Amino acid sequence: MNVSDFDFDLPAGLIAQVPTAERGTSKLLVLHKNGLPRQSGEDAKAGEIEHSAIDHLSQFLREGDLLVVNDTKVFPARLLGTRMPGGGAVECLLLSNLGDNRWDALVHPGQKLQPGSRMKFCGPRHVLHAEILERHFHGRRTIRLRTENDVSVEHAIDDMGHIPLPPYIKRPDEASDRDRYQTVYARERGSIAAPTAGLHFTQELLDTLAKEGVERAAITLHVGYGTFQPVRVDLVEAHTLDPEYFSISEPVAEIINRAKREGRRLVAVGTTTTRALEAAARAGRGVITPQSGWADLFIYPGFNFRLVDALLTNFHLPRSSLLMLVCALGGRDAVLRAYGEAITRRYRFYSYGDAMLIV
Repeated sequence: MNVSDFDFDLPAGLIAQVPTAERGTSKLLVLHKNGLPRQSGEDAKAGEIEHSAIDHLSQFLREGDLLVVNDTKVFPARLLGTRMPGGGAVECLLLSNLGDNRWDALVHPGQKLQPGSRMKFCGPRHVLHAEILERHFHGRRTIRLRTENDVSVEHAIDDMGHIPLPPYIKRPDEASDRDRYQTVYARERGSIAAPTAGLHFTQELLDTLAKEGVERAAITLHVGYGTFQPVRVDLVEAHTLDPEYFSISEPVAEIINRAKREGRRLVAVGTTTTRALEAAARAGRGVITPQSGWADLFIYPGFNFRLVDALLTNFHLPRSSLLMLVCALGGRDAVLRAYGEAITRRYRFYSYGDAMLIV
């Protein structure tokens, strides 16, 4: 399968640079999967597209559906500082905590920062020092962080770090991004990118869905650099994903298993939730067990979904692994046709963009 099969032209003006003026006011495109009716007794809406709004989501779900969200929390992982000595500008994106104050990080300009090089990051109240320990490919480094006093490294990062907005958002982060680039149900710190499908939810919308009989459960997958990592190969099957840490608690595992036993529909909020669920299902041969570990499952057309029946997601980059996952569930031709219609109707794309529901 060619990566070029997942290409499309997107006007730059449709790439959302800021969130909607108010959370929960995004547009919603609904794509009905081939052969699947919305309700028992209704005619199938095979391949049909509907246009709505995210606050009308309950119209497309039904009593008994299980909505599964990713409760990961974005931390301000982007550090701006200087090289020591010399004072040249340096940027560091913290990818994952390796323990003992060691971090996997992307460093720029990487070619000038060899093992032993030092950096300094100054915030309003604290200072962080960093040393390059190991050099890896594509600008990746293993670094060690330390503070100048008894404050924790994590606290200092929160003091001076910037929200790591995706590279296609061509503006500096603002104070408001600390709220808007975070879901209202974020709990578990660890992501460098938001599970963006969840950004559309307000507490009011969640309450409405609960009143309509839609059950909700939360798992955790910490979104890493792989969400931005380009597909650098020509054949889809040759691509691999960076592993990302996920966890599913015992109560949530039982909620999911019960819903599947009862034949109820599982609606995943986001591609991150989908990958974690399907990775866990593969490990348990279709049964979810309480677990934590690293997911590197790459989902593309031809994949056999064991848990996920429907998906709420954003509109993704061309030729990206996220678009391939969406096409695996909705069908490549149908999804790309829906994308074409979204472009015609001026939907907003990517992280701060509008929403798409595949049912």
